[in-house]
Amino acid sequence: MSILLNTTPYHDGFWMPAEFEPHDGCWMLFPERLDVWRDHAKPAQEAFVKTATAIAQFEPVTIGALPHIYDTARRMMPDHVTVVEMAYDDAWMRDCGPSFVVNGQGEVRGVDWIFNAWGGELGGLYAKWDQDERVAQQVLSLAGCDRYKAPIVVEGGAIHVDGEGTLITTKSCLLNPNRNPNRTESEMTDLLCAYTGAKKVIWLDIEANEETDGHIDGVCAFVKPSVLVITWTDDETDEIEYNNCRRVYEQLSSIRDAQGRAFELHKLPAAPFRLFTKAEAATVHNVAGSYPREAGSIIGGSYANFYIANGGIVLPTYDHPHDEIAHRMLDDLFVGRRVVDVPAWEIAMAGGMVHCITQQQPSAAIQKST
Repeated sequence: MSILLNTTPYHDGFWMPAEFEPHDGCWMLFPERLDVWRDHAKPAQEAFVKTATAIAQFEPVTIGALPHIYDTARRMMPDHVTVVEMAYDDAWMRDCGPSFVVNGQGEVRGVDWIFNAWGGELGGLYAKWDQDERVAQQVLSLAGCDRYKAPIVVEGGAIHVDGEGTLITTKSCLLNPNRNPNRTESEMTDLLCAYTGAKKVIWLDIEANEETDGHIDGVCAFVKPSVLVITWTDDETDEIEYNNCRRVYEQLSSIRDAQGRAFELHKLPAAPFRLFTKAEAATVHNVAGSYPREAGSIIGGSYANFYIANGGIVLPTYDHPHDEIAHRMLDDLFVGRRVVDVPAWEIAMAGGMVHCITQQQPSAAIQKST
């Protein structure tokens, strides 16, 4: 059971903990859309199984499945992964699911953001998203967590927090006219703080070059408070990525976190990109109102889009020499966690990676206060 609350997490003494803090589990959704995933979503389903299996080594995983594919999901998933029936439009749990908050006294609640399929009428990736709008409520009901309904469009992949008062996001996404057209930066800052318990919002100014309009979880990730990995490339032919890396580095180098600390930045190599082949594109259904997956379009990834589990790191990989470099870097940075690689091209074909398809539920035992 989940009660809808009419206050805010900040008002009630709740905050959003960092992903590197303890979890009670992980939530996912099972892919099925024929206009998003190639070849009847079968390769993507296999990639989701590998991701869920990797995470389940470290913490419980629950995956939602549409009623007509429940049996398929149950058959494909390991027995120790829980499969539940759920309504949704597509499988991006990070973005349509809830952001969990805690109060340090054993209570966990959830924030239900407005979701508009990454842009609504001004660039949304599919024409209808009413079932995605119900995902957060369904998850919180299953989890037995009370719910806050936020008055702004926010995708989970658009925000990163350190659990100590700092929130990082991008102007290109949350200040985009296709998300929150009637909100100023100051208003958005206040609302993000009210619904995450953050004390400081860092607005990175980058040039968005992909369909989420610049989600932060493809740009950087917290290792621990004041320590970040950031995507980096020295390839000047990839002009947007090359310039964005430097802009992010310069901005984060010149600012302090909510506790007044300078950031320690580690440069994670940029993931490769490739082009959608004609054969791959031919198996994606062309549907009016949906983002086209066409032959020759760019498929890109990010090593920063990893999932932090209780005892591990689940890293998206791309059959590229940078896979090993990213693996070693994260192995060195996340002491005490085991890095597990999962192939991510099938997820990247639809515009996301490992972090995009997962959502952590923090432990009720988190005691630290912001």
